[in-house]
Amino acid sequence: MPREQGRKLIAQNKKARHDYSILDTYEVGLVLTGTEVKSLRAGRASLVDGFATVDDGEVWLQHVHIPEYTQGTWTNHAPRRKRKVLMHREEIDKLIGKTREGGLTLVPLELYFKDGKVKATLALAKGKKSYDKRHDLAERDSRREIQRAFGRYVKGRR
Repeated sequence: MPREQGRKLIAQNKKARHDYSILDTYEVGLVLTGTEVKSLRAGRASLVDGFATVDDGEVWLQHVHIPEYTQGTWTNHAPRRKRKVLMHREEIDKLIGKTREGGLTLVPLELYFKDGKVKATLALAKGKKSYDKRHDLAERDSRREIQRAFGRYVKGRR
């Protein structure tokens, strides 16, 4: 059987980019059980409430919902259990320093298969205030309007 190639997206947290300012991103591996991987292959996961913490020099992903595998038996996993994140020691040490500064958190952005292995994108993020969100929405709307006007101009419709 040939090995899987490329990248297949399982789940993404679209709301995280709205609620947080993304400062840095990391591609990480996850320690999973067999039924979790089978459930992910079926394309079922939710990152909505997920976050990561650094405990005793290890990074843990929490509140990520991977539903139970439907054909699983008594060996099935708990849907919202803590999952260990695999990162290099230097990256973990940097994260420990940055998250202790205050106001910064680790948020999962994506969960995907890369060459047959489950990977996640963790973001070092700072929470946005409501006025920051309004500013981003206004900026996006103005960019969209400029693109529309430019398109009309190019087509000669003014």
